[in-house]
Amino acid sequence: MNHHTLPPLGLVLCTGFLVPWLLVRARWAQQVPRLALAVWVASGLLFAGSAALLPAQLILPSRTGHRLSDALFTFRFPPPERLSELSGLETTAAGVALAVLAVPATGFVRALLRARRQRQRHAETLRLVGRYDAGLRATVLEHERPAVYCLPGRSRRVVVSSGALHTLTRPQLAAALAHERAHISGRHHLLVAAAESFAAVFPRLPLARNGGTAVPLLLEMTADDRALRCCSRDALATALYALASGRAPREAFAAGGPSAALRMRRILTPHSAGHPVLRGLLTIAAAGLAAAPLIIACCSFPY
Repeated sequence: MNHHTLPPLGLVLCTGFLVPWLLVRARWAQQVPRLALAVWVASGLLFAGSAALLPAQLILPSRTGHRLSDALFTFRFPPPERLSELSGLETTAAGVALAVLAVPATGFVRALLRARRQRQRHAETLRLVGRYDAGLRATVLEHERPAVYCLPGRSRRVVVSSGALHTLTRPQLAAALAHERAHISGRHHLLVAAAESFAAVFPRLPLARNGGTAVPLLLEMTADDRALRCCSRDALATALYALASGRAPREAFAAGGPSAALRMRRILTPHSAGHPVLRGLLTIAAAGLAAAPLIIACCSFPY
């Protein structure tokens, strides 16, 4: 057996099981959601890359596997013309690795296209039943229940119900609109599609299962933090309270929703970002150190 399968195996175990176990128990994740999102995204990319590298290392002989490990961990890649000189075994290993990578990539593209079709259909409905308000820069929909949501992507627009206009004060409405525009400008729908597709491809993997629920919540908190740059905590928190019962299409981001109570508590409890960032970096370092011995030991073996 090629001993160079151990580094990608260690990374698969670390990113697929250890990191999500640490993240779901970390208090700092909700205090610095952007850092937590970066860890989830990096873990997903590392898991996919390591899962693709693992069968390739199983196929390759030890000498070739050692060269591949050296190239990956020192970023010394062969020139493009070298690809035409690959042996049959190396070509097979590359094909298997690409096939493994294609599974989550295909799921991601399908999730994006499905959500895009749903948003387009909803946008067409809004053109018929809604009216654009230039002052709000949003589409107003006649509905008695207060709701504010956005459609990201190509059909991007912010939607406000007439019930929200009657219920929210001017500062509260401005806070809700800023929250929704943060979703649009941050392209948060891409991360939601990635989390959903990853959970569909690897339904029993802790990284995918926990990430599928953690990423949307962290995106809402990230949008909250962005909105707080131009509005008060009280305005945003009371807007969330008023919009908590509002409904929105599944493919949209809503200012209220089931996470409103948790986010209100977070908004009204100011915190210092210094210590959570430090704890987050320590968590990331601990996860990295868990895989480091395997990588160092295996790459130091002669071939």
